[in-house]
Formats: sequence, C-alpha cells, structure tokens
Amino acid sequence: MGHRRAPRPPVGASMPNVARMYDFWLGGRDFYQVDREAAEQVEAVLPGTKRYARANRAFLGRAVRFLAGEQGIGQFVDFGTGYPSMGNVHEVAQEFIPDARTVYCDYDPTVCVHGRALLATDPLTQMVETDLREPVEFLEHPVVNALLDFERRRTAVLYVASLHFVAEEYGPHEIVKTVMDAMAPGSFLVVSHALESAETLAAAGSVYERASAPGVVRSAEEIERFFTHAGLELVDPGLVRVPLWRPEPGDRFCEVDAENMHFLAGVGRKAW
Repeated sequence: MGHRRAPRPPVGASMPNVARMYDFWLGGRDFYQVDREAAEQVEAVLPGTKRYARANRAFLGRAVRFLAGEQGIGQFVDFGTGYPSMGNVHEVAQEFIPDARTVYCDYDPTVCVHGRALLATDPLTQMVETDLREPVEFLEHPVVNALLDFERRRTAVLYVASLHFVAEEYGPHEIVKTVMDAMAPGSFLVVSHALESAETLAAAGSVYERASAPGVVRSAEEIERFFTHAGLELVDPGLVRVPLWRPEPGDRFCEVDAENMHFLAGVGRKAW
C-alpha cells in the first residue's frame, strides 16, 4: 500500500477504547470506568453522541435489510465491528437469506474474543482479528477465503462508523478501493462517517486523541470520495444524514432534527 504498518491497539483498562465507548453509548456492558468517563467527555463536547450511536446502529440494520432483503446479497464483511450488540449483521441478513455468510473484522483482540464466543455455534459466520488498515492482509486471510467467494458471489462491505478512525497517512480512500476492486460486480459498499463540524472537531481533538484510535472527521466531499474513488454509484437517497437513509415508518431518530446529526451515511453499488 505504500503506507506505514498500522500499530495494534493497547489492551486493558488504562486507556479509553473506542469499541468499548461505543458499547457504552449503545447501552451495553463491555466497558470500563475509563471508557465511561471518555464517553461522557465526548457527550459534553458533542451533545447527543449517544443518540448518534444509536441512530448509526439503526442505519446498519436498515442497510443490511436492504441488501439481503431487496438486493439478494448473501455475503457480508463488517470492518471494525466492535462488541456484539442487538441486531448484528449476520442475524439481520439470515432473516432474509438463511445461509447468508458474514465475516466480522476487528483489530482489537478482546473484541474478537467476545465475537468468537457469540459465534461459536454458527459455521456461516466468523470473527477475524485483522486490521481494516491492512486490506491485502484481509483479502489473503485463510479464514476469510474459506468462507467467502469474492470472485463469484456479490458481497456487501461495511465500514459503519469505522473509517473515521483511519488517519490520512494510511490512505483510507485507497484502502476502500483495494477491497472493492477485489469484489464481484454488483457488490455494495456501506459507509457511515462523522461529518466535519465545529462540534465533531472539538470532540476528536479533546477526547479521541487520547483514546485507542484517534478520530478523523471529514467533509461531505471527502466522505463521498470513498464511493467515487472506488468507482461506485450511490443508491438512493445518496449520501445523507444517518437517520435519513431510507428511514422506516415511525423512525424516532427522524423526529429529533436529523439534520443536526453530524454523521453521514451512504450505500454504493459496483457496476455489473
């Protein structure tokens, strides 16, 4: 890739961990006091962060339902999956396609331990300890290639709330392009990403720079480039605030001023 090797995250309770902070916002239990304190500091700088996290999780579910239920996608890759929560990708996909296959990828060994324990009885779903900043390593991973067929089967590649933890020095747009270039025609890319604003810049600078993965907020044009650089076409409704991507009737996040959520989401399709 031409970029320096990505460091592995620190393990333990001495430093805030972005996966555990996200788990706290989602109402989970896999976090330490240091994570709670960091999450509350983010909330103080960026009010509504908990709502962002939950709206983002709801978007993930809608995107998977669209891909499995409407597009017939039976292979999923979830990068930076974090701790297991309600409505995991494989659970939603298998509601529509019982033999849907899913690979979860995370570079945090503690996240992977939790994931493997959850998935121990599901042969169609695997948790792989790999870094999304190392796409070639992922594409050559034996577990990934034993379960998924990228050449002959369409795949949905998900980077949901993960690319804003990839610094420019790692070439994030090229990372996504490398992965999508390996996917079969008709495959999809799903992205949600923190949008540059005074509030998100303050949160990234004041809290995330001390966490396991510093945050990088980007402009709408930079977020859209994840799709255009990979040669993908955005499906309707395009790149929008997270709650506004194909909301379902009665969606509570659309009723709380969605335009003030500094988070964009989109789904792109690779040409046939």
